[in-house]
Amino acid sequence: MKTEVRLQIKQKFVQELKKGYPLIQKEAIVNIRDLKEEGALVRLVDERNQFVGKGYYGQQNKGYGWILTKQEKEHIDEHFFMKKLKKALDARKQLFEDTETTAFRVFNGEGDGIGGFTIDHYDGYYVISWYSKGIYTFKEEIIRAFTKVVTYKGIYEKKRFDTKGQYVEDDDFVMGERGEFPLIVKENGVNFAVYLNDGAMVGVFLDQRDVRRTIRDKYADGKNVLNTFSYTGAFSVFAAVGGATKTTSVDLANRSLSKTTEQFTINGIDAKAQSIIVEDVFHYFKYAVKKQLQFDMVILDPPSFARSKKHTFSAGKDYKDLLKEAITITETNGVIVASTNCSSFGMSKFKGFIDTAFREMGGKYTLLEEFSLPEDFKTTSEFKEGNYLKVVFVKKLK
Repeated sequence: MKTEVRLQIKQKFVQELKKGYPLIQKEAIVNIRDLKEEGALVRLVDERNQFVGKGYYGQQNKGYGWILTKQEKEHIDEHFFMKKLKKALDARKQLFEDTETTAFRVFNGEGDGIGGFTIDHYDGYYVISWYSKGIYTFKEEIIRAFTKVVTYKGIYEKKRFDTKGQYVEDDDFVMGERGEFPLIVKENGVNFAVYLNDGAMVGVFLDQRDVRRTIRDKYADGKNVLNTFSYTGAFSVFAAVGGATKTTSVDLANRSLSKTTEQFTINGIDAKAQSIIVEDVFHYFKYAVKKQLQFDMVILDPPSFARSKKHTFSAGKDYKDLLKEAITITETNGVIVASTNCSSFGMSKFKGFIDTAFREMGGKYTLLEEFSLPEDFKTTSEFKEGNYLKVVFVKKLK
């Protein structure tokens, strides 16, 4: 049996938690020293000892744990997890039936009622990502519950709770049959090669599905496209499938060359006809300006924080300057796809970066459309930080 710790919450945080805010923040806890073992169940009370909620203690970059229920008598056990998992799977029924898309999220942490872990589906295989030692202590109950409500080929896991939330290197295989890698999955009819056993990343970020489809269906045809921070080239592949005359993918990681080549190849696209460059994006911008290169579309999807030998990039601080670099090499009437997964600011502040960048460059623009997370990345209105993705299609005018 798990121990239960009584946690007293400071009065100024109580209302927010009662309204449905699920994160237990460090600064909200009066008796923080009573928290010893991650995974302990916690019973939250206000200063008058009135019940606020029940959850668990698990440290991750966002806080000290998550509230799981407002029902004082509800047990956090296998049945509880099964109920939440089944509800999440039922909500994705349409995606399971879509033969053109075989990779998507089936459980999105606090958006589906349990903060601290996510589950992604890859053509019958599942990857569970654990974000704290606390939630990992529930692994057996969660996996038992999950296997009762889903049919699976195999289950893998990613432990993302090393110091600073880094990935814990491991074999990652949990149960079922081991996959043959690369595993070829589909997204809106386009192929992706994924590796479920090869480090923290599998080869594609599933949260950009709507954006990739939009690039392919509405913007790529006949265009010369630059994809920066390109990772395995997913945006480039969708642009090429959509009729782009040429794509240029730039990423600092050495693996991006072979990985991007592979993604083109499995879609029947000649990778040699595309440009795949292993280089610091900031350095490439300088080169592009010097050579007076111009692109019809520039895709900017940097990590929230990145460090290379010469640059440290933080989205909250440096995105505006990154946009200015992009504006310089974008054709008049060209499109910049500005994207960030930084959760520390919202869409209006992000649009402010865009406005300031164009103003400082003496240019004009119009906003074409915007995206946040797709429907399978379920979020809750009480926890705005959970809806971290912000993507804006910006047309550069004269």
